[in-house]
Amino acid sequence: MNKRPLDLAKVREFGNLEFLARQMVEGFITGLHKSPFHGFSVEFAEHRLYNTGESTRHMDWKVFAKTDRLFVKRYEEETNLRCHLLLDTSSSMYYPEENYGKITFSIMAAACLAHLLQRQKDAVSLTTFSEEIEIQTQVKSTPSHIHKILLELEGLLQKPRPLRKTSVAEVIHLIAQKIHKRSLVVLFSDMFEDLEHSEELFSALQHLRHKMHEVLLFHVTDRRTEEEFAFEDRPYEFIDLESGERVKVQPHQVRDQYQEFVKKFYHDLKLKCGQYKIDFIEADIAQGFDPILTAYLVKHSKMR
Repeated sequence: MNKRPLDLAKVREFGNLEFLARQMVEGFITGLHKSPFHGFSVEFAEHRLYNTGESTRHMDWKVFAKTDRLFVKRYEEETNLRCHLLLDTSSSMYYPEENYGKITFSIMAAACLAHLLQRQKDAVSLTTFSEEIEIQTQVKSTPSHIHKILLELEGLLQKPRPLRKTSVAEVIHLIAQKIHKRSLVVLFSDMFEDLEHSEELFSALQHLRHKMHEVLLFHVTDRRTEEEFAFEDRPYEFIDLESGERVKVQPHQVRDQYQEFVKKFYHDLKLKCGQYKIDFIEADIAQGFDPILTAYLVKHSKMR
């Protein structure tokens, strides 16, 4: 499947998320026909993968003839997935400064998922947060509701308010208490609040799992600089976007220690997610949106 990286600065400049999301999703679905994932075709809103052992009564043999994969016809009452999109809007998400890459990527990805959910007649809500919940919509599937969500997301394509910290764990606990029906919770965050307090985060994620919700965690990063620390060897002033603290240093002086610390954090994060049966997806802002949509469709098919 072809990746279609999008210039994130141009996303901000263009601004019309509803149009962009529709175009991205249509292009993604078209690409599925030409890829190993062609089983997820334009019919995915009306079909689901066949589970071994169930009745073949509703098998769609025409789709089997075209795709060589077993699909079952899905009926209206089976389309009531409820999805909660959680978007971290803390100051660190507005890195890199030249295109506010992480927040722009997350906004665009959430817009694509909202459009895809509405296309599948599934219900969706949007929650944005930093130190506290900022936006929280109802859970609906109507076109007017999705339009409202896309307008809310479009409104986030602005410069950040200064020094907004992250409270991922606290917000997840609040969401877990409020969601009463089994749902899919999709979280976009760089998780930087929790580098040294990961136990609080996993206590919150475990709260969601205890309530029988499914969780997709998209760990949003600018991998080249945040994981590989690929800066030129010249003096830099690094600024903590959430505290304002400044440090002057040459990258080669701290690269090894930094990479070791980040590698351990990511390893622990993936390990804990595996233990709690949480889908952990690395979302590199340079890799385009196809990996996001594919991860969602795979999770969606497993929940049927």
